[in-house]
Amino acid sequence: MSLPTRMKLVGLDGHGGPEVLVPREAKVPRPGPGQILIEVRAAGVNRPDLLQRQGVYPPPAGAPDWPGLEVSGLVAALGEGVTTWTLGDAVIALLPGGGYAEYALADAGSALPVPAGMGFPEAAAIPETFLTVWHNVFQRGGLREGETFLVHGGTSGIGTTAIQLANAFGAHVATTVGSPDKAEAARRLGADLAIDYRQEDFVAAMHGWREGRGADVTLDMVGGDYATRNLKAAAPDGRIVQIAFLRGNKAEIDLNLVMQKRLHLTGSTLRARDHAFKAALAADLQHHVWPLLEAGRVKPLIEATYPLHEAAEAHRHMERDHIGKIVLLPDAR
Repeated sequence: MSLPTRMKLVGLDGHGGPEVLVPREAKVPRPGPGQILIEVRAAGVNRPDLLQRQGVYPPPAGAPDWPGLEVSGLVAALGEGVTTWTLGDAVIALLPGGGYAEYALADAGSALPVPAGMGFPEAAAIPETFLTVWHNVFQRGGLREGETFLVHGGTSGIGTTAIQLANAFGAHVATTVGSPDKAEAARRLGADLAIDYRQEDFVAAMHGWREGRGADVTLDMVGGDYATRNLKAAAPDGRIVQIAFLRGNKAEIDLNLVMQKRLHLTGSTLRARDHAFKAALAADLQHHVWPLLEAGRVKPLIEATYPLHEAAEAHRHMERDHIGKIVLLPDAR
């Protein structure tokens, strides 16, 4: 496959609002040992991209300085030692950064095949949210069939994925949302209970549902004052998994609740984990979730797509109310 020497990308001109996202050019990178080069056909937009743009979530050492944590596309070049992929394979990949570009480097072990029957835009919306949910809800949280699951922000990219997967694996699903329209969207995705947090206290709602058992597993992206409320809403032996903190990373919690209910409070970040961990996580996701994706039982929910050079507008869209994922598509070559 013949490669160009230059590529278009969207980088950062400092930190701040969406206006700091600017088109520019760079050399097409060449894959090192264990890497593949992907000709990007679509790139997902995620909340961490907004945080990187704002200057509060820098990329790990060695990663490109422009945003983009997930892509779909075609394998355009192979690094030394890569035998799992061939040129032209349709893949998706989780990246440490650099997805807002025409070409992106990925660790070969972090790449997965595009699910059969799925287009590139939908496929690009899989890696960040599905890997995050699988690790935190099912591996760390240990969600099992018949348990009760609570996810905050049910119409976000993470939320829509978590609702579908928890439902598909037989859990009873509750979620918090910010409007009646979002509550209806969450129910269509498989939520059994959609709580409008502007109108109702989610702790009281959980105590009034399923005989007041509470949540066996809670996935929280809010933080702040939700921390103690999550403890109150939890079932005995409940597991609370923190993956973000939109309301702040400081909280006062009642340790008596932790002790009385025998609760587990945990959390994780994915971006900085090593290649071996991400490869093992990707393999586990493929084994358990690819059959569901290929059968259409779960799928990424795409609200909007934008051409790459309009990445700033895509970020503005994400900062407004939205349901599901936002995806960038390459500019015409």
